[in-house]
Amino acid sequence: MLDVRRLHLLRELDRRGTIAAVAEALTFTASAVSQQLGVLEREAGVALLERSGRRVILTPAGRSLVAHADAVLQRLELAVAELASAREGIGGPLRIGTFPSGGHTIVPAALAELTQRHPALEPMVQEIDSARVSDGLRAGELDVALVHDYDFVPASPDSTVDEVPLLEEPVYLVTNTAAETAGRSGTLAELLGPYAEFPWITARDGTTGHAMAVRACQAAGFQPRIRHQVNDFRTVLALAATGQGAGFVPEMATVQSCEGVVLTKLPLFRRSKVAFRAGGGTHPAIAAFVAAATAAVGCMMGSGFDERAAMRYGHSV
Repeated sequence: MLDVRRLHLLRELDRRGTIAAVAEALTFTASAVSQQLGVLEREAGVALLERSGRRVILTPAGRSLVAHADAVLQRLELAVAELASAREGIGGPLRIGTFPSGGHTIVPAALAELTQRHPALEPMVQEIDSARVSDGLRAGELDVALVHDYDFVPASPDSTVDEVPLLEEPVYLVTNTAAETAGRSGTLAELLGPYAEFPWITARDGTTGHAMAVRACQAAGFQPRIRHQVNDFRTVLALAATGQGAGFVPEMATVQSCEGVVLTKLPLFRRSKVAFRAGGGTHPAIAAFVAAATAAVGCMMGSGFDERAAMRYGHSV
């Protein structure tokens, strides 16, 4: 009989590439991971792994077994959700991941709703980049998370994670200087081109926001000269207001800035979603968070980002 915990290790090795990375993610020693994978190979009766330099790659039999592991672990999530539904009330810890702008907009409103409806629930929030959410969910560090992707940086398909769409919002160019194209519609090249020689403010390297900024500028025909790297959009807006460079912010962030910022809507979008382990969507606590986050976004959209931004900056957005 194959051990589910060892199947989980094999699946993580398939995605992370090295035994050391699996050990670090799951708080094991590398020798313990290697030993357990060796036991799994003996249970399977065929070679599952082969070394390639410093990395360990899966054999065809190993990759086939990972596909079965995905299905088995998804069924276990369904079983856990069904058992949780049989209990009376919703309670206990709920580990929530979020990107920064969602952490000070969607999450507080969602938690207020959850606290009122399910006082026994214990939400625990941690900030995490969307690119790391899948790893966090599979490792059991998170139960549910807000994630996003951008045009130019689409999310990679992941059979281990299910998602519920929340919001699609435009991205804005933010500066303290208006070019002739400011406030008008146009292509990325037309709208970003006048700022090609500006210093740029982006998210930190390795994040989806950084990749989006670089690729959007490249699509407009230039390589951005990056001066500042910050993940908080409030800081991006504040830096831009003082002439430190041009940057990008999603519509959600446009009502949080100081005076002096010029906003130009771009033909570029960010999509926010709620993610959880495949099969976990019917778990009462996760379903309750999805409902609360959806309601929070509905209230935000009802308040009208565009109108408030235009009023704040006296500028057509």
